[in-house]
Amino acid sequence: MRRIPVRTATVLALAGAFALAACQSEETEPTLEVDAEDLSGGELIATPADEEAVDVDLPETPMTPVDTGIDSGVATGAPAAE
Repeated sequence: MRRIPVRTATVLALAGAFALAACQSEETEPTLEVDAEDLSGGELIATPADEEAVDVDLPETPMTPVDTGIDSGVATGAPAAE
């Protein structure tokens, strides 16, 4: 059996890779429009609606700030030494 030279094998491998890449169809990702604004400075991720998903009703409760306990007189640290 006769061996294939390294250069020929490399060229054949590259030609095969290019042929496979040319035959694959290029699928474009759908562009999703989101009617929300990302105020966190992070990355807003949108996914298409899933037809098999269960509908969920979210409550419309207003956001209120949490009391940190500093102004309310609640002791948060160790008791003061006498």
